[in-house]
Amino acid sequence: MAFFDKFRRPKLSGPDTMRARLEGAIAKRRLRGWNPPLENINALVAGGGPRLLARSRELVVSNGYAANACEAFAANLVGDGIKPSSLIADPDLRDQVQRLWLAWTDEADADGLTDFYGLQAMIAREMFVAGECFVRLRPRRVEDGLIVPLQLQLLQSELLPFDKTETALNGNRIRCGVEFDAIGRRVAYHFRRSHPGDVTDQGPGNTGTTRVLAEDVLHIYRPIDAGQIRGLPHIAPAMVRLFLLDQYDDAELDRKKTAAMFAGFITKTAPEDPMMGEGEADPDGAALASLEPGTLQVLLPGEDVRFSSPADVGGGYEAFQYRTLLAVSASLGLPYHLVTGDVRQANYSSLRAELVEFRRRIGQLQHGVMSHQFCRPVWQRWIETALLSGALRSSSANQLRPVQWIPPRWDWVDPLKDIQAQILAMEAGLTSRRKVVEATGFDIEEVDRENASDLARVSALGLSYRASPGETQGARVTPASKPETPGSDDLPVGSQGSSS
Repeated sequence: MAFFDKFRRPKLSGPDTMRARLEGAIAKRRLRGWNPPLENINALVAGGGPRLLARSRELVVSNGYAANACEAFAANLVGDGIKPSSLIADPDLRDQVQRLWLAWTDEADADGLTDFYGLQAMIAREMFVAGECFVRLRPRRVEDGLIVPLQLQLLQSELLPFDKTETALNGNRIRCGVEFDAIGRRVAYHFRRSHPGDVTDQGPGNTGTTRVLAEDVLHIYRPIDAGQIRGLPHIAPAMVRLFLLDQYDDAELDRKKTAAMFAGFITKTAPEDPMMGEGEADPDGAALASLEPGTLQVLLPGEDVRFSSPADVGGGYEAFQYRTLLAVSASLGLPYHLVTGDVRQANYSSLRAELVEFRRRIGQLQHGVMSHQFCRPVWQRWIETALLSGALRSSSANQLRPVQWIPPRWDWVDPLKDIQAQILAMEAGLTSRRKVVEATGFDIEEVDRENASDLARVSALGLSYRASPGETQGARVTPASKPETPGSDDLPVGSQGSSS
């Protein structure tokens, strides 16, 4: 027995045991060539950011799947807008603030192209394409005639240079265009005066950079690593697959187009003999033969005609496309049908399971990025500006700041089942009516005011509304008195009278 003991494999202990458990850390055989550098994400962004950004913008413009995914991402992230619901205790003051905010949203855009909620959609698209967007808070003069003298200016990622990494004159560090103080706080942004790719805005006064205080700039991006300074395009994980798939589709389409141009080939024993048909020559000197419907051609001895039969794409083409687009959808974090528009293989269960997971991810971005980095700071600055300009009157700004941001409602595959489930949850005390209404994207107090107004109008007009299962809701005139003998006009809708 002692003879075989020396051939047994020794037991691993200490570092060897840990190395065996961490299979991804071994450096033998299969993984010998896998040696990625241990680089910080900021170094990767500083080195490859400009090229990644340029490719991302070109892909979203030229690739149909990328363009559709961008629009789907923005539509689900912000929809028709993430809207505020003030939490002020005083109902009159709360209503005044809400009405003033609603009026100001039409003047929020410094370029005058859209409103506050349209700016949200533009930010969402920039997050998909560039991974980040900058919003500059622009105070205005009272004589400018704005309801609240404040506007928002959107700045693209290219305006903040990736390569501006140096030490400022005041001793602060500048990293990728962002200036940090001694304890790591953002104190300023060094923006270019004009877009580097805009040849229509290249003047002598538009060169160099300008320093903008951080308190006047909102940097909206999704940090994926601790300490990350700049954002990464949301489309980045799928860029290579989308680009190569687009090239493959173009090559396949061009191959089929070229093959379809050749109807047939004629083999001749004597090149000087005339071809079938009238025989013409193109500008390059190549002889061509034309065919007309019903043509019967007698061939000379030794001539042969072979018709073109180009190869088809094959039965695996669609399966390959499907699998590739599935990988693209997974890389983008979007459901397959939102990227491709293909719902042939979808059903209620698969669509709902897919949407539930997707909306969890969207909910993270809505609350952790859009609301926290954009909506809340804008609300606070707007409250302060409204008080200073006299548009609002209050003893303290802290009294007006409490607010909650309501994301847009979700449209489910079968809304009837969801509404029934919400009603059961309210009746069981598992949720409140406020939560249910806010989940639809509306303010409960606004809904209650509208319901009260509708009921008052219905009562004043002598109408009654009736909605029961299986019956469509509609307005019915309440009769003043019921006739003793009902006639044909008094029969319920859908019933038929019998003749005798």
